Amino acid sequence: MTDNRVDLSWDEWDELNDPRSDTSEFDQVVEAALSRRGFLSGLVAFGSGAAVMGTGALLSSTTAAEAATTKRFAFKPIEIATDASVHVPEGYNWEILTRWGDPLFSDAPDFSHETGGDAVSDRIFGENTDGMELFEVGDKQLIAVNHEYVNPKINLPNNEDGKATSSENVRKLQNLQGVSVMEVEETGEGWKVVVDSPYNRRIHHNTPMRIAGPAAGHDLLKTAADPEGIEVLGTMNNCGSGKTPWGTYLTCEENFNGYFGSTDANFEQTPGFKRYGIKGESRYQYELFDARYDLAKNPNEPNRFGYIVEIDPTDPNAKPVKRTALGRFKHENAEVVIAKDGRVVVFLGDDERGEYLYRYVSKGVYQPGGDTDNLLDEGTLYVAKFNEDGKGQWLPLTPETTGMDEVEIYIHTRMAASAAGGTTMDRPEWVAANPISVQAYCALTNNKNRGVKPNAGGDDTSVNAVNPRETNNYGQIVRWTPADENYASDAFDWDLYVMCGNPNVHNDEYAGSSNIHPGNMFNSPDGMAFDTAGLLWIQTDGNYKNEGDFEGQGNNQMLVGDPETGEIVRFMTVPYGAEVTGLCWSADRRSMFVGIQHPSAPFPDGEGKLARSAVVVVKRDDNGIIG
Repeated sequence: MTDNRVDLSWDEWDELNDPRSDTSEFDQVVEAALSRRGFLSGLVAFGSGAAVMGTGALLSSTTAAEAATTKRFAFKPIEIATDASVHVPEGYNWEILTRWGDPLFSDAPDFSHETGGDAVSDRIFGENTDGMELFEVGDKQLIAVNHEYVNPKINLPNNEDGKATSSENVRKLQNLQGVSVMEVEETGEGWKVVVDSPYNRRIHHNTPMRIAGPAAGHDLLKTAADPEGIEVLGTMNNCGSGKTPWGTYLTCEENFNGYFGSTDANFEQTPGFKRYGIKGESRYQYELFDARYDLAKNPNEPNRFGYIVEIDPTDPNAKPVKRTALGRFKHENAEVVIAKDGRVVVFLGDDERGEYLYRYVSKGVYQPGGDTDNLLDEGTLYVAKFNEDGKGQWLPLTPETTGMDEVEIYIHTRMAASAAGGTTMDRPEWVAANPISVQAYCALTNNKNRGVKPNAGGDDTSVNAVNPRETNNYGQIVRWTPADENYASDAFDWDLYVMCGNPNVHNDEYAGSSNIHPGNMFNSPDGMAFDTAGLLWIQTDGNYKNEGDFEGQGNNQMLVGDPETGEIVRFMTVPYGAEVTGLCWSADRRSMFVGIQHPSAPFPDGEGKLARSAVVVVKRDDNGIIG
């Protein structure tokens, strides 16, 4: 690990910034390890019939040649790659839609590889694309896409180590983050962004927003600039996304803690700051040039971030809204479904080691064309409890179950989940709900601290049935089926759809489940989305060094899985150093939009040029349907 903070992943930065003591409940770890064979035999399962696998089934000897594809996959799986390009199957092609620095408006400055683009422009496509969704407005198609964070050494190439040295530098980095809304169209020369479309819009760290829901107006959200606690500037570190049935975009604030620091050398963490990893030193040193990020001057400002933000992509003048009823934590994405009785259900992951999986259930009922403004403001937040027997419950977060103030539950949600007794998870990231069956999946990307260190609240992180491996560097995907096929039910059944691993290196549980073999192995599942045929697309954000425990896994990749058979095959690989993240389809399902984030390789402009995150479009050569 390097000491240069801007070079670290957010996960590494959190570990450096807020290290945990090396303590765990050792007796429980040993007991769980000894019993692992028992619970793996019943809970690592795949296929619609939940075909049970014995422990020996974890040790797969299937070769790539033996991995036959089912007729549901309309392509031949590809091999791994370790180069600087994108690769897709034979019969498919890809092209760049847009990249960091490309114009959304004709008055935007030209991109310069020498300067990393204009000093402060917010008229361009931002940095580090992440979650995205497509919206239809009449015959037009709009994409809303997140810009998670910045790469200062690339964005400020003339600054030593990429460090901001002025308020102008800080404003540039702030403007490169947030969200882009853009109209796209397919022309005879491929897909293009419609420059100067009236729908085009940039939302960033200084965009005015409204705070709504139970935490609005609370004392912990009040500042000198906003004494009522109902208005805030900006959204930050926007990771995954969601889409509501009424046509709005949900952007998710994740690693907000790293943006705040203190100019007071005697700064002391509050319990709330400690749980969320907010310390006296920030990642980008914004506090030196923008007082809003200085905890010595604005101690409540961090409490105004870590929420889901709802955006109307069809109205560039509509003020975004922070929906505090969905809780405050490191949001990954927001998967919205409708329960049997019409209530809105939102599944939410908190992407940090040993944190929790959540569910929100609205009080009101969704009616197409009806008033939707309170559906994400009035409801109940729950934390997931996974039991060893393959059963689970959603535990409500209320004053009775947490011993906390009714409103502070939505500001200090992690503390509420701990008090209620949820199950600590291996970094819960994207949740995806199957469109053809009542079943949801969550990517548990990895957790090297499982069985080694507690989480930030001191909660036990010994191995458990749903997180069954100590020092878990590979990750797994859990799925659950709610009782009565009703997403609002508090009870559910669960199993593990896949345990990632490396059968070339290991011959125990670290080899992975029986649907992992040398021809499809991967690590760190992150983004996920279902297509209309019920196939699960899986994106990775993991180790791409292709050595040691990860030998044979190559660059990050996108795979597709069949929930009916458990089969998983590789569809796409991305450039060296990049994460593949964000996925949506065109209205006719003949084009797939995929995000390429933080490449280390000089992608896509070639040697001697700055690496630029981008959105690519994948199509079939015969223009057939992809998803």
